[in-house]
Order: sequence, then C-alpha cells, then structure tokens
Amino acid sequence: MSESYVVDGAQIQCNYGSHSGRFSVSANRGISIGDKLQGNIQDFHPQTHIPSFGMCRSMHNPAVSSANKGNSGKTIPQPCKPSVSMPWLNGKKDVYVDQSPALMSCSTNLCMWCGKISFTTDGQE
Repeated sequence: MSESYVVDGAQIQCNYGSHSGRFSVSANRGISIGDKLQGNIQDFHPQTHIPSFGMCRSMHNPAVSSANKGNSGKTIPQPCKPSVSMPWLNGKKDVYVDQSPALMSCSTNLCMWCGKISFTTDGQE
C-alpha cells in the first residue's frame, strides 16, 4: 500500500490476532477527507480507537501463557485485549490534524504483548 492518510473505518490488524478490525477516529475531530474523519497519532486508545483482534496467540500475553502452561503442542489462543500505551509511530510530521501529526497508512503501533499493529487499508474510498 502506498503511503496515504488514514481515516475513520480503516482496517487494522495485529500480527498475533486472529481477525482484523475497524479503526475509529476521535468523534470530535474537525478535519475530514471525503466525509470521513481524519486520524492523528493520538488515536491509539484500545476499545476507543483500536478494537479487539479476535483471539491472541502471543505467549507474552499473560492470559495466553497461563492457558498454555503444561500444554506441549498447539498454542491455545485467548481473547484479544489490546494493551497500547503510546501514540502511533510514523505520523506525518509536517501535516497536523488537530495539533498532532496526521496518521498515515505506514503508521504502526505496538501492543504490550509484543504484537505489531498496522493498517491494511487507509479507509478512503
């Protein structure tokens, strides 16, 4: 995907999740592209901006590691509860959306359970 601005409804995924999810931009955003609110790097809060990704397979996730104690074989995934505590990386530093760098399709974030969260679409049509 070429580098583009991310808007509300973009698809995101975690490399440890079983499903992709729909990204949500803060509702009070005053800037939009094609009638869709434009994201910035501060749109990183789990369950508000970043959804669950289905089932988590990361052994760094305490729920997954606990479920897999004594299990010698196939990983037993557990429900994904993203734990993200920092703004998105690789925002567009020379374009600001409500006083923060614009969110780009190449932007990524990290879950505390070592998952890499990235965009699969920018949400633009």
